[in-house]
Amino acid sequence: MRSKITSGELGSGQVLPSEAVLSRYYDASRITIRKALEVLRTEGLVESKQGFGWMVMSQPLRQNLAGFTTIESQVAQSGVKPTRKVLDAKVCWPNTEIAEILGDQEMLCVRRINLADDQPFARVTVWLPSKYAKSFSLREYEESSFYELLTSRHVLKRPLSKAVQTISAIAISEMDAKLLGVPTGSPALRCMRTTFDLSGQAILYSEYVFPGHKTEFVTELSGHIMAVVPTGLRLVD
Repeated sequence: MRSKITSGELGSGQVLPSEAVLSRYYDASRITIRKALEVLRTEGLVESKQGFGWMVMSQPLRQNLAGFTTIESQVAQSGVKPTRKVLDAKVCWPNTEIAEILGDQEMLCVRRINLADDQPFARVTVWLPSKYAKSFSLREYEESSFYELLTSRHVLKRPLSKAVQTISAIAISEMDAKLLGVPTGSPALRCMRTTFDLSGQAILYSEYVFPGHKTEFVTELSGHIMAVVPTGLRLVD
């Protein structure tokens, strides 16, 4: 197990099989497996977290809430290589929630897995009015962010200017757990982002699901010394 971690065969943050599975794989008692894992923990190679079990030691990637930027650019700034893998792409009509945000019009819906150093980092689903995406290709969905595609093709009358995000804690679904390599029901963060152009028109709607141990969102508290909530954040009941 040590050699698999140090060689990179088991990547940073990767969840290990259960102690019962490891016991069968190595033909050793669960007591022996637990002792081995404790040794690896003292060496700083693995850690145990509630809801996940044992995993390869990692530091969560920090995302700053203060800037209007893509997740990929923030991952790259931390020294980690960001890549994408398209799961599916289709043209469809939106449900009521998305229609209220982007309008009741034909949509392009793309589901992707974002990777950090080839390890699953987030499941991302993006909705975009199909009229803006007529010249885009499947390959481009993996190579570029939608911000980059919309900007480079000059398909918008006005540039993208801001995004509004809602971040909530969830128990990860069975489908996303399989895609991201974590246990079903383990802690996760769900981020819903609406991106607007300079006139205030909503252009993109995105859903991000992050395993709870993979990332953390950071914001700077500034302004009046008595302020209890930073700009851009709201308390909810």
